[in-house]
Amino acid sequence: MTGNPPLGPSAHVDTFPRDNLPPAELWPQLLLDGFDYPEYLNAAVELTDRMVEKGFGDNVALIGNGRIRSYKELTDWTNRIAHALVEDFGVKPGNRVLIRSANNPAMVACWLAATKAGAVVINTMPMLRAGELEKIIDKAQVTHALCDTRLMDELALAAKDSRYLKAVVGFDGSANHDAELDRAALSHSVRFGAVRTGRDDVALLGFTSGTTGEPKATMHFHRDILIIADGYAKEVLNVTPEDVFIGSPPLAFTFGLGGLAVFPLRFGASATLLENATPANMIEIIQKYRATICFTAPTAYRVMMQAMDQGADLSSLRAAVSAGETLPAPVYDEWMARTGKPMLDGIGSTEMLHIFLTNRFGDSRPACTGRPVKGYEARIIGPDGKEVPAGETGRLAVRGPVGCRYLSDHKNQRAYVQDGWNLTGDSFWRDEQGYYHFAARTDGIIVSSGYNIAGPEVEAALLAHPDVLECAVVGAPDEARGQIVEAHVVLRSGVLADELMIKCLQDHVKSVIAPFKYPRRVVFTEGLPKTDSGKIQRFRLLQGRV
Repeated sequence: MTGNPPLGPSAHVDTFPRDNLPPAELWPQLLLDGFDYPEYLNAAVELTDRMVEKGFGDNVALIGNGRIRSYKELTDWTNRIAHALVEDFGVKPGNRVLIRSANNPAMVACWLAATKAGAVVINTMPMLRAGELEKIIDKAQVTHALCDTRLMDELALAAKDSRYLKAVVGFDGSANHDAELDRAALSHSVRFGAVRTGRDDVALLGFTSGTTGEPKATMHFHRDILIIADGYAKEVLNVTPEDVFIGSPPLAFTFGLGGLAVFPLRFGASATLLENATPANMIEIIQKYRATICFTAPTAYRVMMQAMDQGADLSSLRAAVSAGETLPAPVYDEWMARTGKPMLDGIGSTEMLHIFLTNRFGDSRPACTGRPVKGYEARIIGPDGKEVPAGETGRLAVRGPVGCRYLSDHKNQRAYVQDGWNLTGDSFWRDEQGYYHFAARTDGIIVSSGYNIAGPEVEAALLAHPDVLECAVVGAPDEARGQIVEAHVVLRSGVLADELMIKCLQDHVKSVIAPFKYPRRVVFTEGLPKTDSGKIQRFRLLQGRV
């Protein structure tokens, strides 16, 4: 960690988070100039109580599930919940608190409240199954779980035999406030003395499956949460209190948490939250609340443009941010032609918390990811780790004020961080003018409609079906989704390879792992292409459609 400042003070009485940071020598080089925060910092306080102190108390903070909440209401709500977490359910600073919910104001309130209580929060998607939740609970040694009561079943299964979980507490995500956590919170004061966490205390664990399906946890400090707003959101989006945010990424993704919670709350703006963020639902909200900034994937923007032909009015949008998958040039061009405004393509990662390369207003072009966000540096390196000339494709290396820190995972830390740089797993090339262009993923991840899917995890789910003898999963090109999960399956002798079996296998995968990971295309084959040593040659499946 040459040149990085030493860690500041910690308020964590449960020292698990700091004890499991990677050793200093495996950290990336951090570029912190311009991102100065006090030694003691609680990110949730800065996004709520501090905004009320600044005069934003009456501004709309959150819109969702039929309710509009001001900054004062959000502050009071989160303070009551924080009291309940500490006094009724025994949350201690440094404990890991898992939250399971769809995108709604209650999930944001629980995240903020747990952060105020000094906990380390893990936001999870409602689509995760018990087996996936178990891995997260074990990896992070989760002590408390907060769950929308509508989504309890899978979490209850995951918690059944846990060595670590002390409490699973239900909250009402539908805005009726009639669940265990809600009732406990109502008995407490709207004033809460937030834990005096250090700026270098871990506040958030972001989980990513990587290429193996085994979860990796990325560790983010209180200051990191503010950095992504004070960097990208301020420099590129120029967020103001008049902005209204809308988007589809789950809050469980760091991309969604930043774009739909951190960015608006940092600047006194409003966030609209949809549990079912279909393009049609987003169009309705954009029109109703005159949303100004949208975060979603290119596939959704295509549907939204088709809706414009039917009279949809999206003229309030001043910023259309595209991330999660490659933005095709035709989508960019059509959006520009229809609205007169550029679509801001960008790239980020869970390890880096949010976007670090992006296009900008007045400085954007199709089929291009733009230039580094303020405070970040990027370069393209070859197999020897040295920078390659402009125009040559290589591995993208990035460094900035945030960087990769894997929870107790030295092997993956060494792979992701090399010579102080974060290697994102993407192949890029840089043109003569210094703009970066995406070429391909280098780590085997399938990116479909903005979701990262690990092929081996889907293969394991398929192989658990009694009729599957062998299988191989690849990411097949798809015009609408960028890629789709394509499964090549060898069935056991005597099993009929028909449409019914395809649906059977798809339903099976949905029941074992998160449904968005299921193979949208199933190809039955007599055998899989392999090397002499027996290794499956997946590239041949894409080339020849064996």
